[in-house]
Amino acid sequence: MKKNIAILATNGFEESELASPKAYLEEQGWNADIVSLKSGTIKSWKDGNWSKEYNVDVVLDQANEADYDALVLPGGVINPDLLRREEAAVNFVRSFFKSKKPVAAICHGPQILVDADVLEGRKVTSFFSVKNDLKNAGAQWEDSEVVVDNGLVTSRNPNDLPAFNKKMVEEIKEGIHERQRA
Repeated sequence: MKKNIAILATNGFEESELASPKAYLEEQGWNADIVSLKSGTIKSWKDGNWSKEYNVDVVLDQANEADYDALVLPGGVINPDLLRREEAAVNFVRSFFKSKKPVAAICHGPQILVDADVLEGRKVTSFFSVKNDLKNAGAQWEDSEVVVDNGLVTSRNPNDLPAFNKKMVEEIKEGIHERQRA
């Protein structure tokens, strides 16, 4: 069955954390839209420098969670910090939890989950520097390659992408997760 996946990102996303999941989703025969704050392109970050630009498929103010089966949140230091400042981005993220749909976040990506107020009692992992932010939001943080908690998939860094991609697809194939919550 064909799936539509939203990848929410803006300038400063870690290139591999968008490119690898997007390619893996498309290998499943699914559609993976890059959703961002503005039309045009967004610029990636790689090895401490600006890198390639990626085309935005859908502008956030025109994106609707109902059109998607799941959400992917790439990391990068800049990307999640810019997104969490935008109420529309936070509400978009929260809407996937309210609809009980799978959400996958890697590295610094889980930071926006703090603002979406969806972490209380959830098991997660992330890049180690945001561990305390997640714990302070009520999450149970662990240092693991990939953590899955009722449709929420999290990983620590680009080295975890193979495990992250596999679990992300597994959760998306399962569909609605009744225990996913906002």
